[in-house]
Amino acid sequence: MRSLLSRSIVLAVAFLGFAGVTANAAVTDTLEVKIPFAFVVNGRTLPAGQYRVEPTGMSSTVLLLRGEKGNHAAVFVPMLPAGGHDPAGNVPALSFTHNENQYRLSSVWESGTDGLSVAGH
Repeated sequence: MRSLLSRSIVLAVAFLGFAGVTANAAVTDTLEVKIPFAFVVNGRTLPAGQYRVEPTGMSSTVLLLRGEKGNHAAVFVPMLPAGGHDPAGNVPALSFTHNENQYRLSSVWESGTDGLSVAGH
């Protein structure tokens, strides 16, 4: 049972703002989030804090996750279209998996059915 709980999806964060989404699940504008715990993405551990999730212009499936307000962490995140539904309902959300004592970014959702999964997650 503990193993099952440790792999469950945990929804993050208080969302401060979000604008614009396209039907093909590409982030077109910036999403600002506050993540209350340290987390791993692409093998890097990022601290809790304020972040911006934004398109890179390189590809509709590569996002830039950049820290704000004194947090200088930044990482490019390759994404793939996500299947299923937004675990938060019909609101923008980041989702994380929790395994033992570590959170790992797993997906970014713009709406109830439009989402991107972290590639290789």
